[in-house]
Amino acid sequence: MAIQLPNKKFLPFIIAGVAGIIAVILINSYIQQQAQMARQTEQERQKRLSTAVVAKKDIPSGVALEENMLQEQTIRKDLLQPSAATSTARVLEMVTLAPISKGEQVQMNKLSVSGREISLSSKIPKDKRALTIPVDNISSVGGMIRPGDHVDILGVIPMPVMTAEGKQVTQMSTMPLFQDILVLAVGQEYATTPGAEKGERKASANITLALAPEEANLVAFVQEQGKIRLVLRSPQDVSKQPPVPATWETVLRTVMPGYFQRPPEAAPRKTVEIIRGQTREVKELE
Repeated sequence: MAIQLPNKKFLPFIIAGVAGIIAVILINSYIQQQAQMARQTEQERQKRLSTAVVAKKDIPSGVALEENMLQEQTIRKDLLQPSAATSTARVLEMVTLAPISKGEQVQMNKLSVSGREISLSSKIPKDKRALTIPVDNISSVGGMIRPGDHVDILGVIPMPVMTAEGKQVTQMSTMPLFQDILVLAVGQEYATTPGAEKGERKASANITLALAPEEANLVAFVQEQGKIRLVLRSPQDVSKQPPVPATWETVLRTVMPGYFQRPPEAAPRKTVEIIRGQTREVKELE
């Protein structure tokens, strides 16, 4: 049976139709690929972002949080504080244990459930330890350090020095230990209460700090050797100046410099060279 070819006058229309169908298929495939790439890009962007609850205004301590005090912001995950709240609903009606500045992330360790006592252990940040040190009026900045403040820690320790006469004496030396350390408690007070800013509190002889395990060991060691001084920081100051942090080597070099001194090298032995004909011999002199 013979195959009947289409009329030549319709051939351009047929070719154009086939080309149009192919173009539609290619365009649709391209659009789907671009949409998939856009979805993947958005998913990757979302993975790098997180929601943070920040203060819309300055919030004093001892205040129950309300919705008009807070707002949620989308920020990069690397800027999110370790204990920051990520939902406004979670922190509503909770009571602030320390002042929160405008624009500051609301951190869970600065909040307490209204009408319910909390333990000191619940305020210790993750991977930290609570260490209590005795302080006097000078060490505690005149007794004005409060729970929730951040301080720098200085060590005042005896250091052996040599006088011009060759005698070894001991003099006190101050060295920086750690910076931006959270104050967990002052005395037995670890939850601020209304009226504290009116001067109703008395200075305490003990202050509890949040330290990493190695930091706690060093502070305890320096406390036994000498004294600890605390330097109160501004809430807006998050900078750190070198040398930070202290290490066992830096502390021991100050406390026990002789521990790191190298033993004296032995004096070179005297020798004499003896030549007999074509033989050469080296002997040590007694």
